[in-house]
Order: sequence, then C-alpha cells, then structure tokens
Amino acid sequence: MQTDAAQSLFPPVPDEVTSTLRALRRPVVISHVVPDADALGSMFAVVRAMSGGDCAPKASLPLGSLSQRLRFMSDWAQPTVAKESDFQDADGFVVLDTAKLPRCNMFRELKQTAWAGDRPVLNIDHHATNTRFGTINWVVDKAGSTCELVYYLALAMDLPIDDVTASLLYAGIQTDTSGFSLPTTTPAALQVASGLAGHGARIGELGERLCRSQSQSEFNLLKTIYANTRVVADGRIAYSSASFDEIKAAGCTAADIDDQVDIPRSVDGAVLAMLFTEGIVGKSRINFRGSGSVTVVELAEEFGGGGHKQAAGSVLDCHVQDAIERVVPRAKAYLAERQA
Repeated sequence: MQTDAAQSLFPPVPDEVTSTLRALRRPVVISHVVPDADALGSMFAVVRAMSGGDCAPKASLPLGSLSQRLRFMSDWAQPTVAKESDFQDADGFVVLDTAKLPRCNMFRELKQTAWAGDRPVLNIDHHATNTRFGTINWVVDKAGSTCELVYYLALAMDLPIDDVTASLLYAGIQTDTSGFSLPTTTPAALQVASGLAGHGARIGELGERLCRSQSQSEFNLLKTIYANTRVVADGRIAYSSASFDEIKAAGCTAADIDDQVDIPRSVDGAVLAMLFTEGIVGKSRINFRGSGSVTVVELAEEFGGGGHKQAAGSVLDCHVQDAIERVVPRAKAYLAERQA
C-alpha cells in the first residue's frame, strides 16, 4: 500500500469498500444530476484508475450532463460512457458524491430498474444528509469533497494516479472548498491537494479554466444573476434568480447552473444566500449558502432537499417566481429563529 502524509489525518478506507471494488469487472460509475467538478472529478478518476486488465468501468453521463465550464474535464478524462445496455450488464455500481438514490445521473428509463439483481451498490460520499442507500456505504461528512475520499481510495488500493487523474481530483477539491477558502478546507484537504500536486496535477491550467475563463453565454448568465439580486431581512439575506427564459436567452442550459450562488453570497452583510433557477420548465432549483454561524441544510430539508451544513439545495415542482414567493418568507423566519 502507498502511504501519504494526509492519511494520518483521516480514517482508513473500510476493507469492504476496497474488497468490493477489487471484485468488480464491469462497474458503472455514477455521480449526481447537474454534476459539479467534485462529482465529475471523482467519477472520472475512479473510471480512469480502475481501467485496465480485466476491469472495464464505464461512466454514467447522459447527453446534456456537462456544463460548458466543465466540459474540459471529460475531454481530459476520455471516459468510456455507459449505454443503457451497460446498466443491465454491469456487475455493480459505484455511486459518488450523491446523497440520495433519485439524484443519480442516469437514463431516466432506468431509474427504477437499474438496481435489479444481486449486485453491489457502493455509495461513496461526503454529504451529511446521505441516506445510506447503498449495499455498502462509505460516507464521511467531515471530508471537504468526495474527491478527497477517492484519493484515499486510490492510495489504499494502490491504483495509478497519473497527472490527468490528479488534475481531476484536484478540481473537485478546489471547487468544493471554493478555492480553499471555506471551513471545509481542513488540514487533510490541504495535504491531499499537496499530494495531488506531487502527482502532477495541472494547477495553473485548472485555475485558468475554473476561475478565469467564461464563454460569452456564461458571462451573459452572470449578468442576469447580478441584475436579479435582491437583499431582504435588513441585509442578512441575499438572493437572485434566473427563469427558464432568462437562462435560455443567455445561451445556457440547466447544466450551466452551478456556483452562481456566489453572487448573492458575496453581498456584504448577507449571512444566508439563495439562488433560484428554472433550468427545466416547471422545476425550480434552489441553492442555499450560509455564512458565519448560519447553517442552511435544515432549511433545504424543509423543502425536500439536503446537502452540507452551509451549502445545500432542493428542487421544487413550480416556476421560479412561485419558488421565490414560497421560500423567501420561510428563509426570513428561519433566520430570525436562529438569530433571536
């Protein structure tokens, strides 16, 4: 087994996780819908690291899953993408960065039938609200990202980590810690990042692609989010929105909605931020963010969602304005209850 300085700060990978993975030959590797860099990075890294010999993993990546900003991760990884038939032929599933089974990013037709048969479902995640839906669950909510867990997994199994795999994992850690600026930036997260740098992670190029590069349509969407930002509750709550028509007019899709919540979150004095987006007509996604001592996962759970203490989300079956009218008053009351 390889050793690494970060391993001293983290519990060992459970034996049942490594033994299950070693036994798989035709796994389908899955992350969550609207995959962010942590979801894609962990999924692609597992596919790359496990490929070879008699193991042929495939990535679940339905058409339209990739955002413009993160398409480069697929270009780097060059994964074999699973077809519908691959779900039937799979001898197991590895589900990454996904708190609930219905959130799996896979063909809609297979949502109810993919898990049929006596096949292991390995659930690897860092969300506190994970429902432990797998036959084997490795959920570590103190980890800053699922990519951290995959790094430990690769070390425990002595899997190869080349510069591309290191870059994919680094991208997930960098984004889920918001550039190593959130409380989730633990000593372990920093040591994993250091380890990945030692494996050749393309840190400069990742910074360029993730932080300093936008298409015209992405820029247009940001302008909309800035223009729609509102402040309520004496400046303690900031929120913004983008309707389906506004997202379409910008030249974007639901896949391009990710960290734009950072815009209302950046308003000075706001301790609770929300972003309401209608990427699909009649379905409104709400991203919640908390600052300081304010947690938001409980608020997200009230609306059927979940996530982390200070970064959570939910989806409502309504238009975006209806979602705003329903959630904002409750957010005001929620904040008042916690700051009374």
